[in-house]
Amino acid sequence: MRDPRHGPSHDPSHDPRLTPARGDLAAKYLEGKVQADRFVTGEEFEIVEAIAPVREHPSSDAMLMTQALRGERVTVYDRNGEGWAWGQLNGDGYVGWLPDAALRTPSAAPTHMISALRTFAFPGPSIKLPPADTLMMGSKIAVAREDGSFAVTRDGQYLPKAHLAPLGHREPDFVTVAERFVGTPYLWGGKSSFGIDCSGLVQVSLTSAGVGCPRDSDMQQAGLGRALEPHELGKLQRGDLIFWKGHVAIVRDAGTMVHANAHHMTTEIEPVEPAIARIRTAGGEVAAIKRL
Repeated sequence: MRDPRHGPSHDPSHDPRLTPARGDLAAKYLEGKVQADRFVTGEEFEIVEAIAPVREHPSSDAMLMTQALRGERVTVYDRNGEGWAWGQLNGDGYVGWLPDAALRTPSAAPTHMISALRTFAFPGPSIKLPPADTLMMGSKIAVAREDGSFAVTRDGQYLPKAHLAPLGHREPDFVTVAERFVGTPYLWGGKSSFGIDCSGLVQVSLTSAGVGCPRDSDMQQAGLGRALEPHELGKLQRGDLIFWKGHVAIVRDAGTMVHANAHHMTTEIEPVEPAIARIRTAGGEVAAIKRL
């Protein structure tokens, strides 16, 4: 299950997960909309680590809210001088604390993204070399040139061309993408094949198909698709989304669904009706079924 990550009480129109505003500081674009001691413009950085944690507080043991991947951009509004930066991800608007070490001034604009679940970055044009890094699906990179079967990044890393797609490439079926994550360990706040949660699976899969998708399940329930009418509930279609409080699953066909869940602690495919019954026994009723 993934409950919404609500912080302190705020005006509901200014969800703290998506609003870079604190009592002492807020983003300049929010001036006149929220109260804060001062407003700052912020500075754009890019994620240089393969996976960067976005945490609730500036501490390595604070709750993982979400993750940012290589090449993502983030607007930073505050740095605490102790290795943490507070900012907003440019992609889905999520707000939180990231390690300073994961950020750098943006270099070349990305040209490609990782289309495989994950891939190795080699220091030279040979798969026999020890990998320098492991990059995740959705990571954005700038390709400078090609060398045989490799794409060479502007940082000098060699990536298999077979694992890349041009920026803007759209997968034809987001459910097929989600199915590729089967067996991935469940990780609260995760959004990669190293660890993923229910709404992260939905977001990563839809994003790969070119569909904009918010991060958390309650946001997805509110913002994606249309709710099925009662007479449609017995006719589930591939790509429908089933929502519970704090959880979401993706329908594969009339009888099965795929979801990252804490019951199995992995991404699993299971029959819809027994899963609904199991979750009901644990106290969760279906909140909505949405069709995209």
